[in-house]
Amino acid sequence: MATRAPLRIGFIGDGGIAHSVRETLGECADLDYETVAVLGRAPAYPDSGPGITTAEEMIAASPQIVVECAGHAAVSEFGEPILRAGIPLLVVSIGSLADESLLARLRRAAEDGGTHVILAAGAMAGIDALAAARLGGLTKVRYIGRKPPLAWAGTPAEQLLDLPSLREPTTFYVGSARDAALQYPKNSNVAATIALAGIGFDRTEVELVADPTAAKNVHELLFEGADGRFEINICGEPSRANPKTSALTAHSIVRILSGLASPVVI
Repeated sequence: MATRAPLRIGFIGDGGIAHSVRETLGECADLDYETVAVLGRAPAYPDSGPGITTAEEMIAASPQIVVECAGHAAVSEFGEPILRAGIPLLVVSIGSLADESLLARLRRAAEDGGTHVILAAGAMAGIDALAAARLGGLTKVRYIGRKPPLAWAGTPAEQLLDLPSLREPTTFYVGSARDAALQYPKNSNVAATIALAGIGFDRTEVELVADPTAAKNVHELLFEGADGRFEINICGEPSRANPKTSALTAHSIVRILSGLASPVVI
């Protein structure tokens, strides 16, 4: 039996998600990997790998895939040159793609490089069913994101609510997935993922809730169409490294990476 060479991975960003991804990869007995470069700030963890500061250095490191874990600005700054070099880019900050211009530029860069922008499903289950139902025709897609009040700290919700004093669930945003992703970039990657898998940013309805009764991150997805009516409810553990992110996000990324190295892919 032929032995597979280690999967060569580059990371943009070295925060909690990147670290959790590498930890989980290290626990996968059937996947051998190598971190060839970490682009951004100085590497923060012993397992980070070589630190670099430019897209050119990332390309020179010859990764087989680059995983973006650094936020909207990083997608905009580094995505195009990496894709044009023919390297697949796995985007975690999917809310950045609410910017129509950026999405179009990344699409062109991927076409020029003969590669792909890969979007992780992240914290939301049912993305495969939503994308399949789109082919049959969708009439409605609605997402409700419910998190403990302090998970909304550092967002515009702080200007609308006294987060530490909330005693009951309070909706502070109702609108499109596009506006949600642009106004709440660190909290709305799920809404953006749903929009891209379904009927788009402008037709996808979003409600964001600060809920003092919720100990975990709750995601509710409803979609209707020719294939039926679907309701999906997720009560996920928040990431230990970042309560704004679900713990499932890192595992979703690892699932994609494992598929690149596996002879059988689900």
